[in-house]
Amino acid sequence: MNKISRHFSSYKLSHKFTFLIIATIVLPMAILSTLFFQNIKDSKIKEKMKNVELNFTKNYGQIQKNVEMCNMASQVMKNSENFWSYVVRFCSDEKFETQEILNFYNTDIKALEKIVNSNPYLYQIRVYADFKKTPEMMPILYRMNRLKRLSWAKNGEYESGTWHFDYEDNIFPSFSASTNRHLVSLVTTYTDKDKQVTGVIEVATRMELLFPEIYSSNKNEWTCFVDSEGKYYSDTDSDSRWLNNIGTILNNMPTDLDAIYCDQMNLDGEPVIVCYKPVNELKGNLFKIVSLKDEITSVNNFRNIFWGCFLVIILVLIFLSNAIVKMILKQFYVIMKTIRIVQKGNLEIRVPHCGDDEIGELGQQINKMLSRITQLMDGNIKREILVKDSEIRALQNQINAHFIYNVLESIKMMAEVDEKYDISDAVTALGKLLRYSMKWVSKNVTVEEEIDYIKNYLALINLRFDYEIYLSLNLPEELYKQEIPKMSLQPIIENAIYHGIEEIAEDTNIYMKGILYEDYFTIEITDAGRGMSEEEIERLQKKIEGKIETTGSSGNGIGLKNVQDRIKISFGEEYGISISSKKDCYTKVIVKVPLI
Repeated sequence: MNKISRHFSSYKLSHKFTFLIIATIVLPMAILSTLFFQNIKDSKIKEKMKNVELNFTKNYGQIQKNVEMCNMASQVMKNSENFWSYVVRFCSDEKFETQEILNFYNTDIKALEKIVNSNPYLYQIRVYADFKKTPEMMPILYRMNRLKRLSWAKNGEYESGTWHFDYEDNIFPSFSASTNRHLVSLVTTYTDKDKQVTGVIEVATRMELLFPEIYSSNKNEWTCFVDSEGKYYSDTDSDSRWLNNIGTILNNMPTDLDAIYCDQMNLDGEPVIVCYKPVNELKGNLFKIVSLKDEITSVNNFRNIFWGCFLVIILVLIFLSNAIVKMILKQFYVIMKTIRIVQKGNLEIRVPHCGDDEIGELGQQINKMLSRITQLMDGNIKREILVKDSEIRALQNQINAHFIYNVLESIKMMAEVDEKYDISDAVTALGKLLRYSMKWVSKNVTVEEEIDYIKNYLALINLRFDYEIYLSLNLPEELYKQEIPKMSLQPIIENAIYHGIEEIAEDTNIYMKGILYEDYFTIEITDAGRGMSEEEIERLQKKIEGKIETTGSSGNGIGLKNVQDRIKISFGEEYGISISSKKDCYTKVIVKVPLI
């Protein structure tokens, strides 16, 4: 990201403006067009899915009607008592008159045949019974041994109440194979009063009638039925590219499904819609696969055309934007050229032909600034000459600091000669105090140096009072060599004397305690003075932190704020001073400084 930022910063201003203009147009358009085309694609897929689900529901309803029709036909056959009474007699090899057989054929057989012929969805209703002497009465009544010719009755074995799919009608081998392919039938049995199987009922219809969409599949749509044994039934005349995905689809389908399940998925990288529904009556599953490739391709083609046209427009827009920006910034580049000449030291140059727009106003202000700079430089030169002269005169009149120290030493010697040792000690303390204050050092001193200064300060302070102020120290040895800002502890001592101890006017102590931590240390300065209330502490702390403005008058916290500011400037915002106090008991100031 930094590399891109540096690369962008190296461009000319005209190129940056052109880029920003184009980006302002392209980015929103790219986002909106992406959302637009995604919405179109989603709408197409949603509409396609709705149509597929509607068609699949209609197809499923047709299957239900055909199944119900086959069940009703099978039930009608079972309820034909007169028909079955004759079949039972036929199976017992009872002899019949020819006229009686003809009457049976013209009444019962013809009636059943009429049911088949009147229903275009029925292929055939057949009854197989074990009779030998009576002739077969086509197309309804057949001998049992013909079952062996059908693929679903292996060696004459069968199971009642089952469906058989996609087989050929081989009852009459000479019958044209082109007219009897892809049959499906419901096979049931009729039992007599002794629970003996009297006959087998085969209600057959065509696969393309039971499953209308199986044999209307194309390259974009494919319907398949899977029975309870895992066999697939589809249009074998046209191979489907999804045939190998049936197992994957079934494994991903939800269990215990009552409603139609319709969803989008990818098969071998191709987006498709899969509709699925268990057909409990047939003990199988019906599903349909519809390709979305054409719909998505049409949206992608439209999108590509749009982006091609949009790219051409962007190229034209880049050219026009760059030309317009250059024209707008022409006066700006003139100003830049003038500034470069000024950088070389020529302050007499001025921006020519300043216009009335914002850039022209900038040129006018630069011209005014150059004139003002010229005037200021002339004035500064004169002023510097005067300052140098004043410094020379000040140096000539300066009193040497050593003169002050020598005078104090002479006064000390005179006091000692007269045995005025109190005066001698006071002069010594004052000399050290002045030497520490006037000595030029770096901004930080050691804790030991600051404490020595405090001791001298207290020695002089005690001369003023009728009582003694003692300094009690409790600091680890390694803390003495740590650095703190110069004059950072003395203002706290001074504050404790004038605002805490002076009103009490009795002998007292100021306690100074040092505590070492892992990466910092604290110095606690505690006095047994008048203390402060919680409101006074809160107000003083806000003054120290700069939340309340302080003035230079006494008692307004200016000294503590200066200490706080110098500690933070030297070591960082996490360091500084804090205050705790109790009214009429004590005041404690805690100084936090990093451990070096």
